[in-house]
Amino acid sequence: MVKKVTVLDYGSGNLRSAERALARVGAEVTVTSDYTAAMEADGLVVPGVGAFAACMAGLRGVRGDQIIDRRLAAGRPVLGICVGMQILFGTGVEHGVVTEGCGEWPGTVERLEAPVLPHMGWNTVAAPEGSVLFGGMDPGTRFYFVHSYGVRSWDMPVGDGFTPPLVTWSEHGTPFVAAVENGPLSATQFHPEKSGDAGAQLLANWLGGLG
Repeated sequence: MVKKVTVLDYGSGNLRSAERALARVGAEVTVTSDYTAAMEADGLVVPGVGAFAACMAGLRGVRGDQIIDRRLAAGRPVLGICVGMQILFGTGVEHGVVTEGCGEWPGTVERLEAPVLPHMGWNTVAAPEGSVLFGGMDPGTRFYFVHSYGVRSWDMPVGDGFTPPLVTWSEHGTPFVAAVENGPLSATQFHPEKSGDAGAQLLANWLGGLG
């Protein structure tokens, strides 16, 4: 069956390129800010470019934070991309301004420590064993990044009966989180829609996991 995917339009992100990339791998794609459409889709994609604070303001403006939270409570898949991944964390710090994120994962989005910023171009990632997003890919596969901020440490505690998220890392100056897979919630710091065949494979892998 064809999977229905909504790309959430909250005023930030490469909406049309995400739409085209998802359609390329067989999804029926709608770009909208409509609450009901976002809730009812088989999969929700949350893109994002620009400043953390501006993205959070736009997201709250369309109740996107509520949509994400309620979809996840019902076990319904969500995929964050670039700043759409960053806003899933607890806080973002840019130019001394601290902004509250969605808080789905603990952690702080902060400026990367690197001699050259932004981190722009192709880079490899180190995916953990059992990854669905990176299934069938060679370890040296490259993805396209454009960012100056990221999550540099992973602090989520592991409790009894709790399956820890699968965290994929990359490096630019210092290590940073490149992707996370956590039940129905997945996210990538890089842009799969700009990553050619590798990005298409990742999106196809995600699409294949939609219920």
